[in-house]
Amino acid sequence: MKELVIVSGKGGTGKTSISAALACLAPQKVMVDCDVDAANFHLVSGATIKETHAFTAGFQPHIDEQVCTHCGKCIGLCRFGAITAGVITTPLNCEGCGVCAFNCPEHAIAMQEKQAGHWFISDTRFGCLIHAELGLAVENSGKLVSKIRQEAKKIAAAEQLPLIITDGPPGIGCPAIAALSGATLALAVVEPSLSSMHDLARLTDLVAHFQLPIAVCINKSTLHQENTEQIRTWCHSKAIPIFAQIPYSDTFRSAIQAGKTVLEVLEGDVTNELTELWQNIASRLNIPPNDSKFDLLRRKFNIFR
Repeated sequence: MKELVIVSGKGGTGKTSISAALACLAPQKVMVDCDVDAANFHLVSGATIKETHAFTAGFQPHIDEQVCTHCGKCIGLCRFGAITAGVITTPLNCEGCGVCAFNCPEHAIAMQEKQAGHWFISDTRFGCLIHAELGLAVENSGKLVSKIRQEAKKIAAAEQLPLIITDGPPGIGCPAIAALSGATLALAVVEPSLSSMHDLARLTDLVAHFQLPIAVCINKSTLHQENTEQIRTWCHSKAIPIFAQIPYSDTFRSAIQAGKTVLEVLEGDVTNELTELWQNIASRLNIPPNDSKFDLLRRKFNIFR
């Protein structure tokens, strides 16, 4: 079983659009949307939720008002101002540290697991999708990413599917770390901008920490030829392969608005580059690309297994 993780050093590079296009091209796979803070893969894949599961992480205090004597000790100990007059008046301020429960003389405070979001198993036009939604102002996004990756691996193993396509979160923080650890290949989607080039360098360092191979896809490559060439030169100096250079096309925006992938609404250079991207990935992962004429017609007329 191989896992491809599509990542980006910043948001807005077209990572999810590229991920959805690869899901359209790949024959047998499970898909995972690890951008749990702002998941949107389900919007372009026609997802229908089959299962909904609660995600619990962290702890929050529960005060038994019948036992509480309102001594005020918890108020003085809470450094975050979450407790007032023996009542948790500002729960969003609570860090779940447990100091109030540990020091309560009446043992009136108990730390309980809190619901931090939900994760879902959905059917899409391209197969099974695992995605999630983290609660507002809730931490532990890395744990939720790890959870849905584990569930995707279980499904892939049970159905003997050779590939997991993971739409990773942007950046290099905890969610990205949780999405990359233990993967097979990282694909960095970059755009020809100075900020994206800077973030690519940081992302490459992160991937190197996990000793993962990385490849680059330059999206919107025709927007700034000079920056595109700088990215190519930099990648060559680091021995990082460039799997595709996708020209700018406004069809990416219109495809998302229509709830489709760009492959379902466009033909031409973009389609050719995306197909070449998938073939390069399949070759690197040593899995069949499934690019027969029948499969190309099947995709064109939106007929999926």
